[in-house]
Parts: sequence; C-alpha cells; structure tokens
Amino acid sequence: MSLSIRNQIPGTVTAVTAGEAMSAVKVRLAGGQDITAAITTDAVKDLGIAEGSAVKALVKFTEVSLATAPVEGISIRNQIAGTVTEVATGGAMGSVKVDVEGGELTAAITRDAVEALGLAAGSSVVALIKSTEISLSA
Repeated sequence: MSLSIRNQIPGTVTAVTAGEAMSAVKVRLAGGQDITAAITTDAVKDLGIAEGSAVKALVKFTEVSLATAPVEGISIRNQIAGTVTEVATGGAMGSVKVDVEGGELTAAITRDAVEALGLAAGSSVVALIKSTEISLSA
C-alpha cells in the first residue's frame, strides 16, 4: 500500500496499555528513540499489535512541530532529537527535513518560525509530536 504520509519510521512495540476506547502503544524506533502512539483499542486488535510487533510510526508532516532544544512543562511527550538536513521556504510556509536516528522526519512550519528559530542545514532540533497524531501500520 502506498501512502501520502511522508513520515514513516520503523520500530518495535515495547508495551501496550489498553483502555476501553483508546490504547497507548509504546514503540522503540529503529534509531533507539521511544515514542507513544494513542490509537483506538479496536485498531490495536485489528492490526494484531502486541509487545514485540514490528510497526511503522506514521505522522503527517503538518503534525510535526520543531524546537531548538528539549521542551519541559509541556504535555507533548514525543520529543525526537535530530539534525536539519534541508530547509525550503515559500511565501508563507516552510518544509524542514530532519535526520533522526533510524529515519527522517519532515515538518511543515511557517516561514516566520523557520526564520525565528534560525533553522538551516546542520541545526540541531527536537521534533515534537502529540501521541494522538501518530498512526501505526503493522
């Protein structure tokens, strides 16, 4: 199956905490980073997701935010360190490619944010992704 979602990073499920409607699925990405995806409990069952399952973490590029350092005092727990490899800006928006261990993430952020953060190839960044914005494929 082909998908338009640019951000697809392989990983292995390390834990599943099931709830009535939603489940928290912890995934160790190929580069060793840990993330959490909040998906429906039905999806966990339908995909056969369990500890040890191989999955891909899928994130739309519009759901990736960037910071220049880890952020404290925020509810977003998925913070993945990386290095900017490419920045492309247009009139209003920018596309920033970030090399992370085990893959690559692309973030769509405003041109103003690109400039305010001083983002350029080689910049160290932290990708911030809400757990509810991560989908999993098995």
